[in-house]
Amino acid sequence: MKPIVQVEKLRLAFPGSKNMLFKDFSVSFNKGEKVLILGPSGCGKSTFLQLLSGIIPGSIDIPCRAEALEIPQEWGYVFQDPDAQFCMPYVDEEMAFVLENLQTPREKMAERMEELLSAVGIRLPALHTKIQSLSGGMKQRLAIASVLALKPEVLFLDEPTAMLDPEGTKDIWDTLKKVGRDKTVIIVEHKIDHVLDFAGRIILLDGNGNLMADGTKGEIFARHRTELREQGIWFPGVWEEYISQIPAGSKSIPANGKEVISLSDFKGIHGKEVKIHVDDLKVQAGEWVVITGKNGAGKSTFLHALMQFIKTKGNYLLKGKRILKGVNPAKEVAFVFQNPEFQFVAGTVYEETAFSLRMKGLEEGNIAAMVENTLRVFALEKQQHLHPYQLSTGQKRRLSVAASIIADPDILLLDEPTFGQDAKNTFAILDKLEEFRKKGAAIIMVSHDEQIVEGFATRVLAIDHGRIIKNEYILESERAGMTCTV
Repeated sequence: MKPIVQVEKLRLAFPGSKNMLFKDFSVSFNKGEKVLILGPSGCGKSTFLQLLSGIIPGSIDIPCRAEALEIPQEWGYVFQDPDAQFCMPYVDEEMAFVLENLQTPREKMAERMEELLSAVGIRLPALHTKIQSLSGGMKQRLAIASVLALKPEVLFLDEPTAMLDPEGTKDIWDTLKKVGRDKTVIIVEHKIDHVLDFAGRIILLDGNGNLMADGTKGEIFARHRTELREQGIWFPGVWEEYISQIPAGSKSIPANGKEVISLSDFKGIHGKEVKIHVDDLKVQAGEWVVITGKNGAGKSTFLHALMQFIKTKGNYLLKGKRILKGVNPAKEVAFVFQNPEFQFVAGTVYEETAFSLRMKGLEEGNIAAMVENTLRVFALEKQQHLHPYQLSTGQKRRLSVAASIIADPDILLLDEPTFGQDAKNTFAILDKLEEFRKKGAAIIMVSHDEQIVEGFATRVLAIDHGRIIKNEYILESERAGMTCTV
């Protein structure tokens, strides 16, 4: 059988990098195969998908060479960052762009759009909705809908559910399994639970993009458990191993923890519409509050309101000081965006990490030591001379966290800080945040990972339609009467 996708003796090197990626790498894919590519963050998985589809070097000029390269004629690609995929500002225009290329009659377009959006769980008041008004998870659904409209013979899926809640992740994979039943599907995914019953073959890469193994999922997980653990790659049971090592009673809140955030009748407003409304909420030093909820529920909007990125009304006290219109909380609060590119301000990884320390006026000798240590913790020391935009999505995310926490903030607001990470770097981020919490920092984190709630959260806030519907402490605290459900 002739392969539908194939590459032989591939060599690729990024400009400015001394290391070769995919040195003499060869692999092929047959029609109808479902293949999962696993490897540590930054090993080149997304780059490999882009090369197999022809995006590299067709649209992205990166020096590469291969003795043979077979690219499918009809393919669809779901990017890790959905914003990188959109070419139009409105939902209907984005989908019409695809349908026009398929010569779909204009009078049938609206019906087809509704059908595709429904398949991925999007329900909008109007098709002519601004894409930038959607949450990250909703954008990811839209990107998938646009690709499904193509009816491709090969699907390239680069972490298609990274920003989705657990229910949305299951729904999307149910849809992809249905439409991909007779297609060739090549997948890069860290959230592997919903993929393992779909992918019959796994390709395992090491940190330098070298092929470690290629076989059935049974063979890979049975014979290569040591390599998976050493490389920090997700495998079934790794979360349980990690959480089992967390000491019992480690989630207690200090009895004398100071109140750092106090909200009452607090509203976040976008345009003229109230997007988030908090009746009453208090957060104290030493808490780790995880915010959960479906995509579009208002989780990110809540953090944006706390940072005053959107208009707010009501009572807001930050470390005892009233936050009024025009007051910037950034001096007291570190913030990590859902999209890390929104916060980069420097031209290299090193300078980005050092930026907040220089703003505080620290001496260069101290800055150098702190930056080097932080980059080592977040596995970015080899990338310190690169521009932040040259990093993989997972590396960008780690850089955004590293640059935000290096100045030792008292309050951290983090929007999905672990998405796109391999196991090793996920655990490194969590360990570092827990270190800050134990020193008295308050953490408020948006996350869809139920394991983070189990292992680290001292409290869970569930948001739905812009309101807090659950405020639950999940530990026995040193403070009497702290365990409760509101």
